Amino acid sequence: MALSFPEIDPVAFAVGPVVIRWYALAYIAGFLIGWRVSMKLAERFKGEPPTREHIDDFLSWAIIGVIIGGRLGYVLFYNPVHYYYNLSEVFQVWKGGMSFHGGVLGLFAAILLYVGPKQIHILRLSDVVCAVAPIGLFFGRMANFINAELYGRVTASPLGMIFPGSDGLPRHPSQLYEAALEGIVLCAVIMVLIVKYDALSRKGFISAVFLFGYGASRFFIEMFREPDAQIGLIGEFLSMGQILTIPMIFIGVAMMVHILRQPKEA
Repeated sequence: MALSFPEIDPVAFAVGPVVIRWYALAYIAGFLIGWRVSMKLAERFKGEPPTREHIDDFLSWAIIGVIIGGRLGYVLFYNPVHYYYNLSEVFQVWKGGMSFHGGVLGLFAAILLYVGPKQIHILRLSDVVCAVAPIGLFFGRMANFINAELYGRVTASPLGMIFPGSDGLPRHPSQLYEAALEGIVLCAVIMVLIVKYDALSRKGFISAVFLFGYGASRFFIEMFREPDAQIGLIGEFLSMGQILTIPMIFIGVAMMVHILRQPKEA
């Protein structure tokens, strides 16, 4: 027994030669909803930077950082040999291939470049961005599911699903696992910390929670996700995704411990 994959066309709609895919709409939805929520979170700083105006201004920086970083991260982390011999494909983003870890590095670079001239504390802006990042993760993973890509390993569990274009064996819908854990659950935890415990008053704490929460979630779900064909399991045990999340977990824990030892700001 296996679940049937829902018949969802990856193309949302087309206007003449212009084709709009759900994958692109997912990115747009993630940015727009994240932008609106982060504008609301900025009000908690009561006029101190980053203000709503700063968040509004930073949106374009975030988009550029995520797209460039995500693409370069995929090229360098997951398939460097292929792109070395096919350099023109590096810029063909519409064919797919984005790395979350590369996107994080690109976003962090954008934050670094933006805060200097604005005299904004880097951890303040980072906390706001990390608070809404799970929203984008949710939409991105749902788009992966619609595209029938990045599916899971073969399974005999009742959750097994046969994906179009695969080998016809039931596999874990790991994209949905990630959307739930890295998206919904992580977002809920962060929002509770902000609303109930005023976590934004501790610079860097939400950033630390995100690093640890995403890292731990991704490490766990990689046990159900099919390893990248061109890489496989490294040392017959760890996937590339798990290796890249290990530093996030340790950095997140170290940051949380350090911040909680400091006196809380008024």
